[in-house]
Amino acid sequence: MLSVNNLCKSFGTVKAIDNVSFDLAKGETLAVIGPSGGGKSTLLRLLNGLEAPDGGSIEFPYNENRTGTFGLVFQEYNLFPQYTVLGNLTLAPRLLKKDYSQAEEILEKVGLLEKKDNYPSQLSGGQKQRTAIARALMLKPDILCFDEPTSALDPKLTDEIVGIIKQMKGEHTIIIVTHDMDVMRETADKTAILENGRLNWNK
Repeated sequence: MLSVNNLCKSFGTVKAIDNVSFDLAKGETLAVIGPSGGGKSTLLRLLNGLEAPDGGSIEFPYNENRTGTFGLVFQEYNLFPQYTVLGNLTLAPRLLKKDYSQAEEILEKVGLLEKKDNYPSQLSGGQKQRTAIARALMLKPDILCFDEPTSALDPKLTDEIVGIIKQMKGEHTIIIVTHDMDVMRETADKTAILENGRLNWNK
């Protein structure tokens, strides 16, 4: 479903992403681990169009137009504090004039329907992360990306988020950037190490 070919990105003299290539089939989950500064977040930003690559391509070879859509769950949640949980979910579809009727169904899926009228300041860390996941699902992305989804959570809340990701396995194609080996083992079909901009597959 996804084919990344010789993707490159430099910042000055630093090669953040150095000829990264991989294929990911529909419904597979890839976990990428590696040290801080190794290029993991830059890879997600490139995939999601938040950075422009210096070279290489991102293709969906099984789609006629060879393009697809990404959704990103940010490490810091990036929820809009002035909007309720439901408002955070429906904002982007409203602006893009797309359907947002599935918002409550998605909130129910992540166990947050009863919090739909709450504001981010009234949520726990785990609830904020689940809201961020639900928001990313609203535009029905082909690939769902997670940037360190459990880094700010205690073990109990980490288990909750891992459980949600596992529920989505097969139904969604997923890329997870994480430092947490347990998250990697619990969720991934494929694992790779990204260090100094280079991707190496875990054996």
